[in-house]
Amino acid sequence: MLLEIHSHGPEPRKIAKAVQALERGGVIAYPTDTAYGLGCDLMNKKAVDRLYQIKGMPKSQQLAFVCADLSEVARYAVVGDYEYRILKQYLPGPYCFILNATREVPKIVQKTRKQVGVRIPNHEVARAIVRELGRPIISTTAVRPDQPPHVDARELDDDFRGLDLVIDCGAGHTQPTSVIDLSGDNPTIIREGAGDVTPFME
Repeated sequence: MLLEIHSHGPEPRKIAKAVQALERGGVIAYPTDTAYGLGCDLMNKKAVDRLYQIKGMPKSQQLAFVCADLSEVARYAVVGDYEYRILKQYLPGPYCFILNATREVPKIVQKTRKQVGVRIPNHEVARAIVRELGRPIISTTAVRPDQPPHVDARELDDDFRGLDLVIDCGAGHTQPTSVIDLSGDNPTIIREGAGDVTPFME
């Protein structure tokens, strides 16, 4: 199902439809400030399993939490003064930051790792969905290995069979997020994507 939503003034009834799909255990494709993402309800184990299956990736691969704001990030990740200054400066934005996880992170997504990747996209539709849901979306980039991201949302339904909803906000971006690990003593660049990573270089 394709659902067109205005990117800068998302219609509340359409946001509600997206949230209903997530609450029913659905997996959706949705826009971000980088490439389109695939996501589901953080608390639904069956939905998380389906997300891995639809993406075709091993369960050892970590997923990111898409949060509405910094207070939500702080519920699931350890945010001290050092981390807070960085997050406040660069989020919302095209970054995924890896932080040490709190006990609030469900075991279904934490695996054996004690870290969690968190995002606050600079995209009103993504944040509106998370706010309405009341908890993070667990997410991965809507891209196959060794292939460029889809710019046209309509192509996502063909490529990723089994999606319950595809949210179309127009042309997507071709770069994934930059991934920065803040769980150690110094920032480590895991992936260079959208967003300037120069400040995180040693």
